[in-house]
Amino acid sequence: MSGDGNCSELVSSVAERPASPELTMALATVLIFTIVVDIVGNVLVIISVFKNRKLRNAGNIFVVSLSVADLVVAVYPYPVILFAIFQHGWKLGDIHCQVSGFLMGLSVIGSVFNITAIAINRYCYICHSFKYDKLYSHRNTTCYLCLTWVLTVVAIVPNFFVGSLQYDPRVYSCTFAQTVSSYYTIAVVVVHFLVPIGVVSYCYLRIWILVIQVKRRVKPDESKLKPSDLRNFLTMFVVFVLFAVCWGPLNFIGLAVAINPLAVAPKIPEWLFIMSYFMAYFNSCLNAVIYGVLNQNFRREYKRILMSLWSPRLFFSGIISNIKRLSMCHLSFAGHA
Repeated sequence: MSGDGNCSELVSSVAERPASPELTMALATVLIFTIVVDIVGNVLVIISVFKNRKLRNAGNIFVVSLSVADLVVAVYPYPVILFAIFQHGWKLGDIHCQVSGFLMGLSVIGSVFNITAIAINRYCYICHSFKYDKLYSHRNTTCYLCLTWVLTVVAIVPNFFVGSLQYDPRVYSCTFAQTVSSYYTIAVVVVHFLVPIGVVSYCYLRIWILVIQVKRRVKPDESKLKPSDLRNFLTMFVVFVLFAVCWGPLNFIGLAVAINPLAVAPKIPEWLFIMSYFMAYFNSCLNAVIYGVLNQNFRREYKRILMSLWSPRLFFSGIISNIKRLSMCHLSFAGHA
């Protein structure tokens, strides 16, 4: 493996020029579409879970958390990338660059950790249903959610010490520089991508095995699987697969560059590198669409919300009613505690 000093020199040699005008316009188009769908879709997800009692459960708390992670990039990093594209370079200074890179990492790592938390939740719900209520009590679920975001922040902080958040003119983004440190890049890919993907794959594989056994009557239906449970599982499985497909190319490019930067980095075609970013950026708007397509409860709630927007009074009265109902539930719970 080559030394980190040689890796640092590659930052300027490999990423010294912006992308071609065609690729730049394609990136801008993808970003504009992603920002709009990301904001509209994920806001719909959050409101749907808040309004619909059937959607308010421990598993969907992580779905809301995943939507928040997706929203982060649409609110700040993507718009400043668009600004850099229209300005033909980064004009916002180093502070905005570091903040943009930090929030990008917060969204990406938060997404993969939340997807992992969702997979573990689905595994416990389907494969260990009798222990599920105890494992995912209100208090425990809150702790799991906090732990997910604490680990996310902890995972990003080392970037500031390594100096790996840098501007790349090829994608007009302040992002993780794969060539700053070979060892650190390998660690990032393994800990932030390969290990979570492995955990999620294990959980979903065990679920698939149980479902097949129940269907073939090889194993008694101890988990009391319902059709709605299988649909919810399928929805989150598709979310996981699309995340792996969208982020896989960029991570594997980073891993290949880290293993042998002097040999690999100059040989990676510009279009392949930029396309891997296209796919990664695009993923943040997909989850809300998947919920609407595959989950009947989300789809119905989307329609109710969109229809109620034609009557704002009805929309806000519904929100107020939900707030009052939740307040009464918490008061009742406190009284019995």
